Amino acid sequence: MSDFVVPPALESGDNVAIVAPGTSLADLFPHVYELGLERLESEFRLNPIEYPTATKSPEWLYNHPEARAKDVMDAFSDPEISGVITVLGGADQVRILPHLDSNVLRENPTRFFGISDNTNLLTVLWNEGVVSFYGGTLFTDFAMQGSMHDYTVEYLERAMFEDSFGEVRPAEQFTDEDLEWDDPDNLDKQREMEPSSGWQWRGGDQRVTGRTWGGSLEVVDLQLSVGRYLPEPENLDGGVLLLETSEELPSESDVRWILMGMGERGLLSRFSAVLVGRAKARSREVPRPPEERAAYRERQRDAIADLVSEYNPDAPVVFDLDFGHTAPVVPIPVGGTVTVDPANERIEFEY
Repeated sequence: MSDFVVPPALESGDNVAIVAPGTSLADLFPHVYELGLERLESEFRLNPIEYPTATKSPEWLYNHPEARAKDVMDAFSDPEISGVITVLGGADQVRILPHLDSNVLRENPTRFFGISDNTNLLTVLWNEGVVSFYGGTLFTDFAMQGSMHDYTVEYLERAMFEDSFGEVRPAEQFTDEDLEWDDPDNLDKQREMEPSSGWQWRGGDQRVTGRTWGGSLEVVDLQLSVGRYLPEPENLDGGVLLLETSEELPSESDVRWILMGMGERGLLSRFSAVLVGRAKARSREVPRPPEERAAYRERQRDAIADLVSEYNPDAPVVFDLDFGHTAPVVPIPVGGTVTVDPANERIEFEY
């Protein structure tokens, strides 16, 4: 697909819809939810409009996929809404897709923000030629514990308020620490930060430009299994694949398995480059020390680099970009064009 639309940029004072096309934990952690709304108003000068699904329980949302789809379509079709922000990711968003009227999304392009399970909706928007953003989720980004990182604020403002996204740079520090949402005192705590060594470049050395597609590796794998919502393979030719792994902390063998399937399906060879978000390496259930986290990330890098080199040896692969399940984040444009320049180690989005 060659004709993509960049939805109009937001302006100060605009209305943004808060929706839960995946799930929501607002009923369990109202203090986190309210912090996200407050920061949208105070930090970004936007007016959050809460849609019905935003504060429903996870159980209710699971049982009403049609209501989640309706909120998305209502938000896109409302001329008073300039942006759509998801509360959280989830695990079953694919179940809302049969209830969507994709014509509504195509005819009312609106800036959409979400990560993880929201890859399902980003894929639908990609198919309709609408640029969206992998990032900008209410709980994980706007309600970040402690003060918001300047890096996150800078790139969120670009994604929401600018007509072009421009060059990105590595964050100087990052974290994948989890603080319990059930303790309101944690909202005032800054998570433990680690120094960033910057991006890691592997694979081909030629400068390439292509249209981005992808998101959560696990959701891409789900989409491959479902097989109903993927772009036509030829529409991915020359594109740039986006991948990142979730808080489920998939093993190196899981990552290899998924990418091998993409390779055998003939997808990996279609892309001109691969951009990989920094892997989250610990969770509350798996509290790895620093050396184990570093080893986990290196195993993931090796798995991805090996499989890309096997099926697409000329494609540059860039690791440890700041998008996905670590912080701070860049809300990566999905469906926008990006130039990947290994010689100068530059990445620039052009929409």
